[in-house]
Amino acid sequence: MKMLELLNRSNLLSAHRGARAFYAENTLKALEMSVGHCDFMEVDVQLSRDKVALIMHDATLERTTNVKALEQFRLRAPYRVCDFTYEELCTLDYGSWFYEADPFHQIAQKKVKVPEANARYEPLLTLSELLRFIAEKQLFINIEIKDIHEDFEDEEVVEIVLEEIERWHVENLVVISSFRAAYLPLCKRKMPTLPTALLVARKHPHAKIDALIEYLKTLKVDGYNLSDGLVESEMIHRLREEGFFVNVYTVNNKLRQKELFAMGINGVFSDFCG
Repeated sequence: MKMLELLNRSNLLSAHRGARAFYAENTLKALEMSVGHCDFMEVDVQLSRDKVALIMHDATLERTTNVKALEQFRLRAPYRVCDFTYEELCTLDYGSWFYEADPFHQIAQKKVKVPEANARYEPLLTLSELLRFIAEKQLFINIEIKDIHEDFEDEEVVEIVLEEIERWHVENLVVISSFRAAYLPLCKRKMPTLPTALLVARKHPHAKIDALIEYLKTLKVDGYNLSDGLVESEMIHRLREEGFFVNVYTVNNKLRQKELFAMGINGVFSDFCG
């Protein structure tokens, strides 16, 4: 089965940044632990200063790494990912913060066991390492390209990501999504069979459904990934009728997931996978 075939099915569950309620997000461990508990995974990709594609959500490093604790980076605030080289980023710990922050209160509820201090460390995950894992296990994944157009040219960003996808021969296992609409037609131009989806958060790019559908067609996307707060039953019906898959984020409540599936959406992104 190819990714687009999967995305047009129903009742799909996607592991949002991996099993991030139980392990540090966007790490290989979080992704490994979601295997068998979801239909596909979701990660975020952006670039280091020297243009290595990395799996990381935030534009800055302080929430999910120990960067502020390291003396050599003391004067590097605001700790933007794009201001650090790949070599520098490899010196950081991407796991220990999770056990200190307990962001989903799973440690407090004794659903996550805190490992010894020396076992909390998680290394940087690159897009290349991620895709090798996907290729070996034949897993499906949604790769969100973060909007980094202020620091890197659109063409360059897309080219770097697609080169890695082509290198690992995973075109049939991947869907590309982004809030940066300009990335999506570039993906289609360079790799026409690669599924793409527009991401939206606070509002639709067009208030009227007919205009929205025409806009999605101009972007040549296959799907629409929207926040739960934007969901309307009639809109979902029309989008599905026009052939677009529709996924909703981030939905952790099981009852709400059932309500969304009843409306006709294809999949939900959830933090509780694993």
